[in-house]
Amino acid sequence: MPRTCTLSIQSAATRAKTYWTAACRSIKPRGTTASGFKVVGDSTFRCSAARLSAPKTLGAPLPVSSLAAFNLASRHSRQISSSKRHFRNVSAMGVNDEFSDKDLFSMPDPPALTCGAGEATAWSGDVLFVGLSEDAYDAESKSLSADAKAFFEGFNSAGVTATVADLFASDEEFKLKPGSSKLFSTCGSCSAKNICVVGLGKADAGGKKWGKSNWQVLGATMKAVAKANKCKTAALVTPGSSSAVVEDVANGLFLGAYESTRFKSKQKGGLDTLTSVDLLGIEVDSLEQKVAEAAALAKGITMARYLVEAPPNVASPKHLAECAKMIAEKFPDVFTLTVLSREECEKLGMGCYLSVGEAADTDSQFIHLKYKGPGWTESSPKIGLVGKGVTFDSGGYNIKAGAGSMIEMMKFDMGGAGAVLGSALAVGGIKPTNVEVNFITAACENMINGHGLRPGDVITASNGKTVEVNNTDAEGRLTLCDAIVYAGKEKCDTIVDIATLTGACIVALGMGIGGIYSNSDDLAGDLIGGGAQHGEKLWRMPLEDDYMEHLKSPVADMKNTGIRWGGSITAALYLKEFVPEKTDWAHIDMAGPVWDDKNGGATGFGVATLTQYVRSRSQ
Repeated sequence: MPRTCTLSIQSAATRAKTYWTAACRSIKPRGTTASGFKVVGDSTFRCSAARLSAPKTLGAPLPVSSLAAFNLASRHSRQISSSKRHFRNVSAMGVNDEFSDKDLFSMPDPPALTCGAGEATAWSGDVLFVGLSEDAYDAESKSLSADAKAFFEGFNSAGVTATVADLFASDEEFKLKPGSSKLFSTCGSCSAKNICVVGLGKADAGGKKWGKSNWQVLGATMKAVAKANKCKTAALVTPGSSSAVVEDVANGLFLGAYESTRFKSKQKGGLDTLTSVDLLGIEVDSLEQKVAEAAALAKGITMARYLVEAPPNVASPKHLAECAKMIAEKFPDVFTLTVLSREECEKLGMGCYLSVGEAADTDSQFIHLKYKGPGWTESSPKIGLVGKGVTFDSGGYNIKAGAGSMIEMMKFDMGGAGAVLGSALAVGGIKPTNVEVNFITAACENMINGHGLRPGDVITASNGKTVEVNNTDAEGRLTLCDAIVYAGKEKCDTIVDIATLTGACIVALGMGIGGIYSNSDDLAGDLIGGGAQHGEKLWRMPLEDDYMEHLKSPVADMKNTGIRWGGSITAALYLKEFVPEKTDWAHIDMAGPVWDDKNGGATGFGVATLTQYVRSRSQ
């Protein structure tokens, strides 16, 4: 064996002994952590000092490999303190050094919206959007409706009229469906530099369809066209149609054409260039308030997008806590922030939550933002919004492996926390009155090492229930159950938890619809209706009590997973066991709609639903 190889092995052995010896000195009595937190089962997370046998001489061969000794040492050095590590201290950074110089919560300003009775033919700017419903053009006769024809003839320009006619004649597929558009330059024939004909779909019969409204789609189309053509000023006119729903148009304008660019080294030019939009021929009461509320909601959704799309080396538990801190500092008149340390969570008995983050280098963060709206009293409604905050989910020892495991996408496993923090930002901007909202997330990472949670372990939740862990990849419900108990202790009369909880819900409902479970018909109806008002789709799912049979454990009060079939239902039934009596509760499984590759990735799903529900409880 070459001498250099021998020296390398001896060096590794020396380092291993150093770590090993330090660990042996720090070992605490069996069954406790360094801070005295009792764990169910003598060896659930720890092993006894008797199992260690340090080498007697420096040159003596190690009884186990130096790598194994290194791992043992790292396991026991954790007992010294949750904040002291022998290894790379990720928790001290929270955000990797290469991104620490960026304000990752900064957002572009939304375009200014104004309404007025000005004539579209006299408007001057970069692009005039003309919204037309499907009945504005007859394909058989190849003619515009009377209203549309009169509008374009009002420009007193043969060029404009001829170009519009040619748009329809040359493209039979352009049938004014929602989101369709055709842009042309006026070449100086009128004061607008460009005119864009935009489809509104079928004439609005006054009802709100499930999903995005045609007005939301219109706003998003305007944003995309303006972005692609680097337009700064725009106007909208809808000849022959009912007045635009300003809130929906604003929603589309503020959120449309989203693109994730914060982590790219070279930023594209022309992003979010639109600065002003004039809504012509529209008079709206309380326009300023409606636009401000639409902007506040859009910022909340954008914040959720920011958090969900961020890579896991950035969006750590500490990053979520920093986001909560930013919100509390932005609205100090209505928010107070509490972030519980590990020791405080131990004192509250949060064994389920803490067990999930046991193997991570990043410190878990239990985040509680409390909102008290103007006019709050002790008798005001108290709402608890609980979001799953697993910032990266490896699956633990039940590791996500192989094709279809989606491990590379497990940064979005904190989509529930993103929705909760995003709704907190929106609520802070809107300021609903006489209501208390507790925004809660038990943030952590689900990783793997020698002191991590194992299949077969029995852990204790903060309400005293014991749980047999038969799958470490069903970790989200372990974090949520302690957070739900905490919300109950805050005397919340209503608790809504939201999480990317199960693949089973995606199998049941696909990628565009969230599942909702509830013990209250009224609460379920309010959430479904509130989501529909902003284009978020939720479908009521059954809480089948007979399926609790699948969660029975021979050694503990319950298991954390049931059989393969009905996995989303058994996950909801598990969470229901931790809801205080006489408390209205709903669980939203957003595993499908949290992400949409075709429309920018992170969707911000859940923010609008939760925010609208809070507004509905405002008194």
